[in-house]
Amino acid sequence: MLVKIFDEIHALAAAASEQAAGAIRRALAARGQARIILATGASQFAFLEALTNVPGLDWPKVEAFHLDEYVGMPATHRASFRKILLERVVQKTGITKFRAIEADAADLPAAISEISAQLTSAPIDVAFIGIGENGHIAFNDPPADFETEAPYKIVELDEACRRQQVGEGWFADIAEVPARAVSMTPKQILKSRQIIAVVPDSRKAQAVKATVESKISAIIPASILKRHPDVTLYLDQHSAALLAPQLRKQSQFVVHSELS
Repeated sequence: MLVKIFDEIHALAAAASEQAAGAIRRALAARGQARIILATGASQFAFLEALTNVPGLDWPKVEAFHLDEYVGMPATHRASFRKILLERVVQKTGITKFRAIEADAADLPAAISEISAQLTSAPIDVAFIGIGENGHIAFNDPPADFETEAPYKIVELDEACRRQQVGEGWFADIAEVPARAVSMTPKQILKSRQIIAVVPDSRKAQAVKATVESKISAIIPASILKRHPDVTLYLDQHSAALLAPQLRKQSQFVVHSELS
């Protein structure tokens, strides 16, 4: 895992979007199309804004997959991740192949089966993800299921995860936050050729420290990213604030997985 630390979020977003655009361009040059995974959440907004303003990307040739969505939530709800991606990415860029999780479908298992088949029909070139305050990736809260081969699964959201959604202003109180979500699984995320994890903000500092400095564990879902051969973790000074001093003072460093 390559870790990069920036002074502030706009510099972080610019650098992450440059790397992301490069990955998309390479895929387009090699195969005539690019397949990406998109995350949402307030921590992703600056990055998504920078990425969608990169000039010259052939977005109609990009196929984008949705990382997670609340069970039962319509795409018209302000907290719907489909709504956020449609407004902040799809409608801005002209992406024609947006594979959304229809988590309010009458036949949810069939909807999950359909998007799973679409996702696994060819390799993903690059996944854009975040890390939650509880260390989750997508909605895989601790202890995360590192073993399932299913591309998507229905998960139960823990209290810390649900409180994060209230803290970000999407819901008035925790009672409004859905208790379940459809989430891409950790193993599926790791099948992406490249992963770019954008994790700014002091709210993420403890999760970042655990991800970087602890052993790989289902209790720290994001720690599994250290098993991937090409992952870059983008931090700002706030999210990097709790890292060991010898790490924090560097603008970038590499974290190796355990040998076991």
